[in-house]
Amino acid sequence: MDKKRTPRSTPSSSATQRGGPASARGGKPAPKAAPKAAPKTAPVRDTTLDGTPKTGGDRIAKVLARHGIASRRDAEKIISEGRVSVNGAVITSPALNVQAKDNIVVDGKLLGTPDVARLWLYHKPTGLVTSARDEKGRETVFDALPADLPRVMSVGRLDLNSEGLLLLTNDGDLKRRLELPSTGWLRKYRVRVKGNPSDADLEPLRQGVTIEGERFQPMTVSLDRHQGANAWLTISIREGKNREIRRALESIGVTVNRLLRVSYGPFRLGELREGEVEEVKTRVLRDQLGMSAEDVEALDDPADKPRRGVSRPGKPAPRKPFGAQASRERDAKPEFKSKGFRSHGGKPDGKGGKGGRALGFKSHAGPNGTGAQNRRDGKPKPRS
Repeated sequence: MDKKRTPRSTPSSSATQRGGPASARGGKPAPKAAPKAAPKTAPVRDTTLDGTPKTGGDRIAKVLARHGIASRRDAEKIISEGRVSVNGAVITSPALNVQAKDNIVVDGKLLGTPDVARLWLYHKPTGLVTSARDEKGRETVFDALPADLPRVMSVGRLDLNSEGLLLLTNDGDLKRRLELPSTGWLRKYRVRVKGNPSDADLEPLRQGVTIEGERFQPMTVSLDRHQGANAWLTISIREGKNREIRRALESIGVTVNRLLRVSYGPFRLGELREGEVEEVKTRVLRDQLGMSAEDVEALDDPADKPRRGVSRPGKPAPRKPFGAQASRERDAKPEFKSKGFRSHGGKPDGKGGKGGRALGFKSHAGPNGTGAQNRRDGKPKPRS
């Protein structure tokens, strides 16, 4: 009786057809397949300088932004250009976490302790470019700033022929946060236009217009009054596109001959004079942005702390007084009423009482270092 033979397993047809591991070309047995290598994992992005996983510290681009070197995005570009070194080693990738003990050098200059995040209100005049440098050699906003102001960046822009409120900060993260459309802050402008448009003529702006394929979000527009050959409008927007208001009005046949930004979210131009700079108190900044004490790094007003910024050599003299001199000049003026004033909170569009300033940004230094305050009846509060 024949013994039953154990059936041999044969390669599947699919494997044979595909030239899989069961056969090789020419009918020769295929060599044993090498063991599969473990899948490559993406490099750990949150690492320290020695490549170990993050246990503390911050990303290098975030640190540069906090020092006011550039916004986080621009800081990543600076890193990729090989302009940054950490503990003597040039880095080209932002995928690095650094500690407070690390020595960071940018363009040959050692970074010190970062300043507290600060914000200034600046009344930009016309004729200045909102850029660090201008290829046409025109004067920039930063050329006109007071020489004793620390290194700052602008929050957004105002074009050459526009004027009014421009926010300045020494912190790249704060700059980015204030510029994001998701912040949702209204930017309000007083606009003088040529001619006498009717309210109906402005309706397309309220609905939103499309210019050369670019969609502009609906604007809040009011026709305030006619004045001779011109008319005054108030326009509020939440975007920050290049020349947005001018282009939108041009699309309906209306020409702008003056554009003045009067508020940016809760921050208002108020009585700030052309070319003048005024610092926002730290507690106000913290309250308005919902920043923690750790984010701001201080609870006291920046004016009460010694300024860490170094005067920039070769800067022109300030157009307007800044600091104590400006405060003395303003103290000599009668105090205005601050009806509707609140030290924090307030309406998002910066509305307040007639003649009042937004959120108490005016800082009149008193003998004890605190700002002068008004009583509710509008009269100056006697100093103790």
